[in-house]
Amino acid sequence: MKATIAGTTMPVLELTLDPGERVIAEGGDVSWLTPGFDIQTSTAFGSGGKGGFMSGLKRIVGGGQLFLTQYTAQTPGSFVAFAAQLPGTIREIAVDPQDQFMVQSGAYMASTPDVEVSVGLQKKLGAGIFGGAGVVFQKLAGNGTAWVQLAGEIVEYDLQAGQSLLIHPGHLALYRAEMPLEFASIKGIKNKFFGDSLFLAQLHGPGHVWLQSMTPAKLAAAIEPYLPEKSGDSN
Repeated sequence: MKATIAGTTMPVLELTLDPGERVIAEGGDVSWLTPGFDIQTSTAFGSGGKGGFMSGLKRIVGGGQLFLTQYTAQTPGSFVAFAAQLPGTIREIAVDPQDQFMVQSGAYMASTPDVEVSVGLQKKLGAGIFGGAGVVFQKLAGNGTAWVQLAGEIVEYDLQAGQSLLIHPGHLALYRAEMPLEFASIKGIKNKFFGDSLFLAQLHGPGHVWLQSMTPAKLAAAIEPYLPEKSGDSN
């Protein structure tokens, strides 16, 4: 399998497969592909070989889909492409029992068959915060390769043992699964969303973290003034 990431602001992931090679993705996310793929949809895909309906339910809790789609190449040179949904970057990560990752909900793009995609963390931060939805991360485990889409520019840090970093949850894109994460209300920072305190994630080392400069909420706020106003007349 050959992975090519093309483009800049809105990149595209193109996967070229040899006959018999397979890739898993959320079905509606495919952008284009060559004819001749064997395409199947099941709750068992994305379970890292564990299968079962419960694996699909874990994906739903993590913000993913119950059913994932498997693309199996039938002819040499077959390729399937997935376009990023937000301006940013696409990263390839190697997953194995020693290298498991937590990725922000909605960032998962595709993976090889033995990668397990499930819910890793849910945190309700209170009514009105993030629309009352809280923070959700998906866990990437098992064995294989996964591709994730991160928003905006990416800044990476290696935290050593004893080090920690306070992060706005919307900017926390990807981190190693063994890193402890907690949330705290930080006094002294006042803004329109949180009033007199700001909820931040505190991530503890050792481990690697990827932070994204853009958040979906900030993108939505930026384009909102340019959207047509909704009419109050239901007719």
